[in-house]
Amino acid sequence: MPSFDLLPGAGRSPVILHVPHSGREIPAEVRAGIVLDGFALERELDHIVDAHTDRLAEEAARQAHLTPWRFVNRLSRLVVDPERFPDEREEMLAVGMGAVYTRTTHGEELRPADTDPEPLLARYFRPYARAMTDAVAQRLAVTGRAVVIDVHSYPSAPLPYELHGEGPRPPVCLGTDSFHTPPELLAAAREAFGDVGLDSPFGGTYVPLEFYGREPRVSALMVEIRRDTYMTEPGGPAGPGLLRLAQALAALVDALESPDARFRR
Repeated sequence: MPSFDLLPGAGRSPVILHVPHSGREIPAEVRAGIVLDGFALERELDHIVDAHTDRLAEEAARQAHLTPWRFVNRLSRLVVDPERFPDEREEMLAVGMGAVYTRTTHGEELRPADTDPEPLLARYFRPYARAMTDAVAQRLAVTGRAVVIDVHSYPSAPLPYELHGEGPRPPVCLGTDSFHTPPELLAAAREAFGDVGLDSPFGGTYVPLEFYGREPRVSALMVEIRRDTYMTEPGGPAGPGLLRLAQALAALVDALESPDARFRR
């Protein structure tokens, strides 16, 4: 299967719904480097996967008046995590969860600590980053702006790997960036989702490094949805809350695609 898909939206849409953590698939050659047995690996996937967020983005895209673009990671983040910094800037290295994880959500060994990340970065991380960069550049070229909405979920109770798990855990957490999240974008998200918190328990946004901190025409927001609001934890089926959240996400997309929308830093 492909590592990722760019699913086309309307030519006039500046919005990209980015879904990086919904997959469970691990190629056989990558699985060989993971030390967990089959049962333990499935349990880890139940905890770490942002289950059903691909469905959420798909339904929101279907409901939106102008179809947004979707960039969906088809592989598990246990292969590589495309949203991590690939170097020492990544704070999650402290718990063995940089771009290539060596520890699990509960601090157990996932890969040997001395695993060389470079082969996985070369095979999976960098092609993903290039493709996402190209997708954002295309929206800039066609529409004059790009809005990246990161679609995530998080558990209702903190997991041991979380560096900031002691903070509030609202139904919807909005992750922001001082450069790439203008007030108008944040206001539109508050209007769409209602009961939200900011940057707790997870903060920040995803912007391709070529544009990060440099291109004000690229706006970004992370939408972290608490899993008990739409599914059975951990790793269980989706419930009716998923459709309600898809409606809210579609409303956000519609606001961002409005001709009157001018989301500038």
